[in-house]
Amino acid sequence: MTSTASPPAVGLPLLLVEVEVVRVDRVSPSFVRLELASPALADFGVEGPRYDQRIKLIFPGDGPLPSFDGVDEAWLHAWYERPAAERGHLRTYTVRDVLGAGADTRLVVDLVLHPGDGPCGPGAAWAARAQVGGRLAIMAPRAGVPFGGIEFVPGTADRLLLVGDETAVPAVAGILAGLDPGARGAAFLEVPVSGDVQSVEHPEGVSVTWLPRDGAPRGVALHQAVLDHLGAPVVVREVDEVDPDLWETPTYSSSGEEIGGAVGGAVVVGHDFDGLYAWIAGEAKVVTGLRRALVNELGIDRRQVAFMGYWRVGVAMKS
Repeated sequence: MTSTASPPAVGLPLLLVEVEVVRVDRVSPSFVRLELASPALADFGVEGPRYDQRIKLIFPGDGPLPSFDGVDEAWLHAWYERPAAERGHLRTYTVRDVLGAGADTRLVVDLVLHPGDGPCGPGAAWAARAQVGGRLAIMAPRAGVPFGGIEFVPGTADRLLLVGDETAVPAVAGILAGLDPGARGAAFLEVPVSGDVQSVEHPEGVSVTWLPRDGAPRGVALHQAVLDHLGAPVVVREVDEVDPDLWETPTYSSSGEEIGGAVGGAVVVGHDFDGLYAWIAGEAKVVTGLRRALVNELGIDRRQVAFMGYWRVGVAMKS
């Protein structure tokens, strides 16, 4: 690697460092896979399995990346005060894999190109033209320091339901790879086209079903597959109001909804969904529809589910 990167921010509890693209793979029509490297990634670390570990990528604006030398914990506020063309663009992604060790550590990140979804956001636009030697910056966990960004917390659940669209494929792949060999459940993954179907590591007891849209409406097949799996009638209702910041887990609700009861053990609700833990992520409107089906219509306890709106068609996400 070249040595033109700015020094990492060493005074922060997280890693904030400029990285170099050392490999670019167009793994399918909708996915670009990047390997990101920097000697500072020797300090990357997560306590326990990575599962759906989120990180932030900072894509360059019109000029070079800003320097992170000497920044403190107030840096993000100051960064947002700068013009977007100067500061660059902050977006959230999932660690797909970690290769190497020490100063040779590389983070693998899959970026979705969103073909057919209208104008590209900064992440997809950058990914479409990414080349070896390109530079961007990351915010990621520093070993031994709490970072957050892992929402997969099944507690003592004895069966799993993982549901996602193309933006959640890297997270679901990470969860599947981190599961115990004896895990049971099912994963349903909707992707834009048949060419996006991937091979993913998973326990024998967890089935993985790929649902290419191939021109069909977004979310319809996914909704039907999930309700079929749960043995419930398929009722697709139009979703009118969508919270673009939808993020609900067994311990948090973006809407401020109160979540009762203890967290961390098996949730017993007295019906066929006892012992189930559901993790659902993707386009906010699709996730909202599934939330209503599972919680409002099937009566699955809120403490058994995590619903995350990763993105919204036609809406620029904040980060």
